[in-house]
Amino acid sequence: MSNKLYIVMYHYTRDLKNSRYPEIKGMDYSLLKKQLDFFKENFNVITMEQAIEAWNLPEGKEANLPENALLLTFDDGYIDNYTVAMPLLKQYGFQGSFFIPGKTFTENVLLDVNKIHFTLASASNDKELMDDVLVELDRLRAEGHVVQSNDELIEKYAVANRFDTKETIFVKRILQTAIDEKLRNQISSKLFEKYVGIEEDKFARELYMNRDQIRLMQDNGMYIALHGYDHYWLANLSEKKLHEDIDKALDVMDEFIEKDNWVLNYPYGNYSDSVISYIESKGCKLGMKVEPRIAEVGVDGKFVLPRFDCNDFPPKSSNYKNV
Repeated sequence: MSNKLYIVMYHYTRDLKNSRYPEIKGMDYSLLKKQLDFFKENFNVITMEQAIEAWNLPEGKEANLPENALLLTFDDGYIDNYTVAMPLLKQYGFQGSFFIPGKTFTENVLLDVNKIHFTLASASNDKELMDDVLVELDRLRAEGHVVQSNDELIEKYAVANRFDTKETIFVKRILQTAIDEKLRNQISSKLFEKYVGIEEDKFARELYMNRDQIRLMQDNGMYIALHGYDHYWLANLSEKKLHEDIDKALDVMDEFIEKDNWVLNYPYGNYSDSVISYIESKGCKLGMKVEPRIAEVGVDGKFVLPRFDCNDFPPKSSNYKNV
């Protein structure tokens, strides 16, 4: 037996090549099948219940995970997790854990994170889109809003990572967290209209699972978990707003979770001691972040579990070995 766990993170799971948005960053259907084949041959896929038990054992009791234990997690409540991922998981006999922002199925509102994703996927290039954002920031200042200078924002946020260019990261950070929420909502909606051109409420109804589909996933053995309500950077919220977001998520997810035995995946992997303290007080048993390495019972605290990206495993790469 083992105390180690590979946790894998997915977002979009769709037939990318034949979709309207082939540039969206997700796991193509054919590659997902190959990856599940790889997991079947090389890992022991466990359930979320097993992970909860492993990190919440009585003192002195050792973890009882199988060798090469692996947990499959899916973020954001997308409809293609229901239409594509779940049937494949059932075929392989795997449980998936699905982290769903409460707002997606209660208000049919398109989250800013998804406006950004599909705007990026629809724009001709990321430099042009970054220029559009800079123009909008200039407009806000001209209207009297207090916003840092473009040079300051570029220096702080235009930093490439292992998946995105500096221009893409700049667009994401400005529209996710760097400026006032109402102002970034305005810009993200304006750019979504320009580049995607579909009414946001209609797009939202096509993009996310509804309550009945979530219920059916749970009836088929999938694990349903929290991803906040509004998909905020939780550590950036005031204490009042943090409590409101978590409480609202717990309320709308009530039929899918146990009030004193639930799991949270931090949106954007963003958390703080205050976030951990509050979710623990509300009955959370595990918290998951974004960091490509193996989670270890006794080493990693139960509210800071690292997760690999699905692109860290074959057939996309073998980065999971480099930890």
